[in-house]
Amino acid sequence: MKKKRNRSRPAEPFEVRLQKFARDARAAARRLPLGRERDALMKKAKQTENVLDVSAMLTIRHVDTANERRHQGGAK
Repeated sequence: MKKKRNRSRPAEPFEVRLQKFARDARAAARRLPLGRERDALMKKAKQTENVLDVSAMLTIRHVDTANERRHQGGAK
């Protein structure tokens, strides 16, 4: 018999988890001396913040598009 997959959802939304990761990575980088490891953590924090920005833009655009369709009288 197949084993059932654990399909529990994370306790927090994706965006919240990304924000925490970026904040923690930035804090960890500040504690490190200047060097490659610190630069890598800062880069990951910045990339995560960029992902959050894109996610927010896509979410806003998706909501705006859905509202336009609703006001036009039909869904596409």
